[in-house]
Amino acid sequence: MKRPTARDVAERAGVSRAAVSFVFSGRAEGNLSARTQQRIREAADALGYRPDEVARSLRGRRTGVLGMLSDSIATSPFAGRTILGAMEAARARGHQILLMESGSDQAAASEAIAELRARRVDGFVYAAMELNPTDVPEGLEPDRTVLANCLPRTPGTYAAVVADERAGGRRAVDALLAAGHRDIALIGGPAGNIAADDRTRGFYDGMREAGLPVPDERVLRVGWQIDEGYAAAVRVLESAPPTAVVCANDRVAAGVLLAAARAGLSVPDDLSVVGYDDQDQMAAHLVPALTTVALPHHAMGAAAVNTLLDAVEAGTPVARDEVRRLDCPLVERESVARVEG
Repeated sequence: MKRPTARDVAERAGVSRAAVSFVFSGRAEGNLSARTQQRIREAADALGYRPDEVARSLRGRRTGVLGMLSDSIATSPFAGRTILGAMEAARARGHQILLMESGSDQAAASEAIAELRARRVDGFVYAAMELNPTDVPEGLEPDRTVLANCLPRTPGTYAAVVADERAGGRRAVDALLAAGHRDIALIGGPAGNIAADDRTRGFYDGMREAGLPVPDERVLRVGWQIDEGYAAAVRVLESAPPTAVVCANDRVAAGVLLAAARAGLSVPDDLSVVGYDDQDQMAAHLVPALTTVALPHHAMGAAAVNTLLDAVEAGTPVARDEVRRLDCPLVERESVARVEG
């Protein structure tokens, strides 16, 4: 059977061959409407059309492959979302992802980068599973590397895509304020951690905007684990408990639920609780199911790839000083109740 061509797709979709080229070279945005792009993709799917990657790479001196290196894929509950987002974005623009893990080991990172470079990848995404200042492994050129979920230790040296943690912290407290709560405590993450500090700033932003004071005893900075959340919540709840608690993450929130049960408090009738992360196999399965702020791991993977490919396809270096901060949506479940009066 004859292999379908771009001309066949163009005829089926009722567009020009140039329009088909725009879609499969990643240049459709700004040139074609979303409806036309969809019509072209549907025509291609119906015909079984796939662009000739070898010919395209020879014309553009590109391989159509991106290298993705992570510090700790296997141990993170969020890695799958980031990888999936990156792979889907790359595939939509005619590229594939070659994924490797360093395990935070410098020698392993060097070997992985050497392998990716030997395969002449068009660029790199370096993904970390915790938001921290990062020493980017040597061999990842800033002109064709984008960081996902981490920031370079020296600002302005690498482009990065991260979650807007401060806005996420604000969103958590705003959800409680909207439900009528005014006496709200924070059991936050460790001081000095970028994500924990920004989430705490967001909490104060929301309380300040609402004109509400935050007594010192209503803010505890602890860690990320269930036992730390439990111990902090016991302290917060032992005298005059607040009506609501914002938590550093979902594990801390699980500790708060345990402490509330120990104190004879019903969640959410006596105490409302908001977590952070929307962790798989946890947030939706707690009792009650946890209202939480979701980290946009899928979107970070996709945005990192798109930022990289925008530069690759334009033939320009990645903008080293670009830091994109992505929205952290609220996921509403059952751990927040309205307070009247």
